[in-house]
Order: sequence, then C-alpha cells, then structure tokens
Amino acid sequence: MGNSSSSQKISSQDRAILDLKNQRDKIYQYQKRITVLTDRETAIAKECLARGDRRRALLALRRKKYQESLLSKTDSQLAQLEQLTGQVEFALVQKDVLFGLQQGTQVLQAINKEIGGIEAVDRLMEETAEARAYQEEVSQMLEGSLSMQDEEDVEDELEALRQEVVGPVDLPAVPQAPLPERGDEVLEEPAQEQPEVKTKTKARTPVLAS
Repeated sequence: MGNSSSSQKISSQDRAILDLKNQRDKIYQYQKRITVLTDRETAIAKECLARGDRRRALLALRRKKYQESLLSKTDSQLAQLEQLTGQVEFALVQKDVLFGLQQGTQVLQAINKEIGGIEAVDRLMEETAEARAYQEEVSQMLEGSLSMQDEEDVEDELEALRQEVVGPVDLPAVPQAPLPERGDEVLEEPAQEQPEVKTKTKARTPVLAS
C-alpha cells in the first residue's frame, strides 16, 4: 500500500520552517536589489555635501541606514526563529514564529515599495514644495526608527564622505618654538626703588647794604 494520508500531510511545524526559509530567501533578493537605492542615496549625500547642504546629506544617509538595518535585523530574527523551530517543541514557539512571519511580511511589503523607487530617492534633492513635504515625511518616519549605534554610524559615514568631497578641516598651526622648561625660566627681580635723597637748602644770610 502507498503512504497513508497522514504521512503525506505537511505538519504545521514543517510549514512554518518552509515559510521562514522562503522569507529569508526573499530578503536576500531584496538586499541585492536595494543596493541600487543605497548607492544612489550615497551619491546624493555626496552631492549635497559638495554644495554645503549637510541636512539633506544626513537625511539621505539615515534613509539608507534604515533600509539596510531593516533587512539585516529582520533576517536575523527569522534565522533565530528558524533555529528555534528545530530545537524546541514547536507548540511552545508557534505563536512567536507566526508573529515573526507576520512582521517579516510587513517588512518585505515596505521594502518592496522602495525597490525601484529611484524617483523617490531623487526627491531628496528637489526644492519643490511637494519634495520638501516628502523630505519632512521621511525625516519624521526615521525619528525613533534608528538605534543610537545606527545614528553614530550615520554620523561617521557622513564625516567620511565630507572629507572625501570637501577635504579635511584645516586646524590652526601648532607653534614650532619649544616652550621653556620651568627650570630654565629666568625670573626678573623687580627693580628696587632708589631712596630719595633730600638735599637741605642752606639758608642765605642777608647782606646789609653799606
């Protein structure tokens, strides 16, 4: 006899593992495709720095960091859940797995909107009222979306790009003459005041006329 119907069914655990792997595969694909966007955002940051527009350069790099970290963190979470499903009783982690899959789907949908959105990236440089409204929207969306470490990484990248575009900051020249050692210092003694010599005026004796 052939396999029974029960053995042919895919268990909920097998289905969850398969879904996790499929989502991770999609994330890998998006990581490659989103490079087009992040490269453009880096180029925009350079262009903005070249014309002294630090605010928009920072916005472009923060948007880039958000996209990269979003994919990286989601992949890490899915990998942990995939590992759990093979090590722990599935019933104990099923709720977490389903929640992780739901989050992964939302991330993929959000990133999918970004893919191919070069036009949206270019709006970071435009001066129109509509573009400025979009820039403000992106800035507000990024508030609280990046960790402190992410923000520090963005600042470091911004400074590296600034030096690449503008050059290092010229610092004041350091004096070349060596400072005198404390033992070599010559202390000048204050000039002593000469005591005033009072000259007595000899009284004249009146001469009587003869």
